[in-house]
Amino acid sequence: MSDTLPVVHTGTANLASVFAALRRAGVTPQDTLDAVVIEHAPRLVLPGVGAFGAAMQNLHEADLIEPLRRRLRAGRATFAICLGMQILCASSEETPGIEGLGLFDLPVTRFRNTPRIPQFGWAPVEVSPTTQGILCDGYAYFAHSYRLIEQPQGWRCAISEYGGPFVAALEKDGIVACQFHPELSGEWGHELICRWLEHTHND
Repeated sequence: MSDTLPVVHTGTANLASVFAALRRAGVTPQDTLDAVVIEHAPRLVLPGVGAFGAAMQNLHEADLIEPLRRRLRAGRATFAICLGMQILCASSEETPGIEGLGLFDLPVTRFRNTPRIPQFGWAPVEVSPTTQGILCDGYAYFAHSYRLIEQPQGWRCAISEYGGPFVAALEKDGIVACQFHPELSGEWGHELICRWLEHTHND
């Protein structure tokens, strides 16, 4: 593969590691704030690092909220990473009163009863149901203080544990959302990105 892959410039992400991982997977990443590209591109990456409210504000100022919502409702192939997964939800305890993109009508909540916050480091992920898909069991690298607990109906779900179970990743058709950082998750993360690219190659 050598095609160009648009990456949403949320303004809250360190894109260097994501871009490097995509290049290793054989595509050419290109950051974009073009609403038409973001809504209609065959494939799109939605990264994010930092605060829920800041990311949503940046998307609002760029007039990208509705294009992203239309894209997600249409089920177009999208790979969301870390905060990119959280903003797919309805809201977050991190910034009360700020709406997310609402693909999942569920809240993101802060870790409780954990040894420390944020969670930094490697942890196992386990996928259910075990039917074949893009996600698979493995070890991933996490860096986050907030998480999704409830599993959206109709989605394959990867679960991890930190002070109790939480959603590590979600998959449905060509949409994959990861709380962990696949670009920092070694060979397993590289293979996950490659499977998504292969799965969505002809979309």
